[in-house]
Amino acid sequence: MGYDYKEGKKRIKEILENNTTVNEKDAVPSDENFTFKNSYYSWVTAIFVDIRDSSDLFSNSNKVMVSKIIRSFTSEIIEILRNDANLREIGIRGDCVYGVFSTPYQKDISNTANYASWINSEIKMLNKLLINKGYKTIKVGIGISSAQELIIKAGRENTGINSKVWIGEAVTKASNLSSLGNKNGINPIVLSFLTYTNIIDIWEKENSNARSWFKECYSIDYGTYYHGDIIQVDFNNWIEKGMPE
Repeated sequence: MGYDYKEGKKRIKEILENNTTVNEKDAVPSDENFTFKNSYYSWVTAIFVDIRDSSDLFSNSNKVMVSKIIRSFTSEIIEILRNDANLREIGIRGDCVYGVFSTPYQKDISNTANYASWINSEIKMLNKLLINKGYKTIKVGIGISSAQELIIKAGRENTGINSKVWIGEAVTKASNLSSLGNKNGINPIVLSFLTYTNIIDIWEKENSNARSWFKECYSIDYGTYYHGDIIQVDFNNWIEKGMPE
C-alpha cells in the first residue's frame, strides 16, 4: 500500500495538539478564511433536492434516457442555486443536488427557501419536456432546514484534497426532509420548523395566503415540519401555455 504509518502518527498528533480555534460568527465566511487550524460556528440553511424512486429510474434498460434525465435534472437545479452571494457549497450526492447557504438574517433564510418554488416549477418544465421526448417523468422531494452549524475544513493538508464538513442539524435534516417530499401524501417541499418560523411572517407580508400554502406535520424522527407545493406563478403560467420561445 505504501502508507507511512509512522508519519501518519506524527500528522495526527500535530492535528490533535495544534491550537485550533472555533470562531462563532453569524455568517459563514468564504473559503479562503478556512484553514486546517480553525473552524466556524454559524447560521446556515441547506436545501436538498432528491429524486423519488431513483432506483427504478437507474435500473431502466434505456441508459441513454437515464443519462439525459439525470443531466437535465442536475444542470438546472445547480443553475437555480448557484448565483447567490450566500452560497457556501453546492454539489451532487447520488440522485440528489444540494446547496448550503450562509443565512445570518431572516431575510437570507427567506431568500434561500424561495428557491424551492423555482425548483418545483422547473421540475414541472422538465417533465413536460421529458413527455415530449417519450421519456419517463420524475418526482422530487425538496428539503430545507436552518440551524447553527459547526463548519470544519477537513481533508489532507498540502494535497488539495479537502472539503468543508457541516456538523449540526441544518444539512442532515434538509437531506432527511427531502426524502419525505412527494411521498405518502406529503407535498414536494418540506421545511423544518426553524426554517418555517423564520420565513412565514416575511412571506405573509408579501401574500396574505402564505400560511395556507403549508400543512403542519409531526414525526418522532424529525419533530414538527411543514410541507407544501408552491410554485413561481409566471413560470408556471408559461409552462401551461406550452413554453413558447
